[in-house]
Parts: sequence; C-alpha cells; structure tokens
Amino acid sequence: MALNLAQKEAVVAEIAEVARSAYSAIGAEYRGLTVEQMTQLRAEARKAGVYVRVVKNTLARRALVDTDFACMRDGLKGPLVLAFSQQDPGSVARVLETFAKANNSFQVKLIAVSGRLLPPTEIGTLAKMPTYDEAVSQLMAVMKAPVQKLAATMNEVPGKLVRTLAAVREAKEAA
Repeated sequence: MALNLAQKEAVVAEIAEVARSAYSAIGAEYRGLTVEQMTQLRAEARKAGVYVRVVKNTLARRALVDTDFACMRDGLKGPLVLAFSQQDPGSVARVLETFAKANNSFQVKLIAVSGRLLPPTEIGTLAKMPTYDEAVSQLMAVMKAPVQKLAATMNEVPGKLVRTLAAVREAKEAA
C-alpha cells in the first residue's frame, strides 16, 4: 500500500526521533523470511527494548540525516529492516545475532555505533558488550577490590599478633 505525503513525513519523523535517542543501529536484509519469523523477531526485539522497523530506503535516508547514524545512508540498499537499540549499545546486536543464527536468510549488512560504521562481522563483538547493570557491577567490583584488600591487610596485623601469642603460650605450656 502506497503512503501519502503526510504518512511518509510521519514515518520519517518517527524514525528520526528513535535514531536520535538510540545507542546503536543495525540494518539487515530480511529477504526470504516468513511473516511468522518477522513477527518472532519483532517480539524478541520488543522484549529487549529494541525498535525494529521495515521502511523504504529513501525514507530511511531522510530520517537518518541529522543523527549519529547518517553514516549508514550509503549502505541502505535492498530490502532492509532497521533496528535501533534504545537501552544499551549491545541489545540490538544480541537480538539480531541470535535471530540470524536461527534463520540463515537473515543477513546483517550495516552496523553503526556512535556515528561509526562497523563491518557486519563485528556483530559478535557488539553483542558481547555489557548491559548498563553489568557495566555498573563490573565498575563497582573494580572499585571495591582495593578497599577490600586494604581492610584484609589491616586485619592481618592483629590476627598475626594473636596467632604469635597463642604459639608462645603453647610453647610455654609444653615446656
């Protein structure tokens, strides 16, 4: 069904708004997928906080103009589904990588993170990036380690004194 001018403007505005707030984006070719498979992809994406949209390339080019994902413009060729990560940079890669493993006809063509275009082979690297909660947890573990070591070292001094006194007492009792 053809879109009128107002509908096209609404689609461009919607995608531009999503792209401005997104952390990363992936363009993938979906040729050969069934409707059920695309519905499954959308459901998994929704659970992970990923925006997925099939849009004409000309409209996508217009929507990405003043965003970090303008670098994707030249690669928008053929039937592509655009996916934008709304929660963390790796969520879109995790969803699409898992889906691509299950569906051979689904091929990642474009990956963009913070204005940089990455090769499609980097999807695994992007998927392994920690979520926000995991990153905070790792940071807290790194920050906690020196304090914990200091406390253990400070606690060792009186502990060693107590063990030495106990050894001396046992030696005197044995003699």
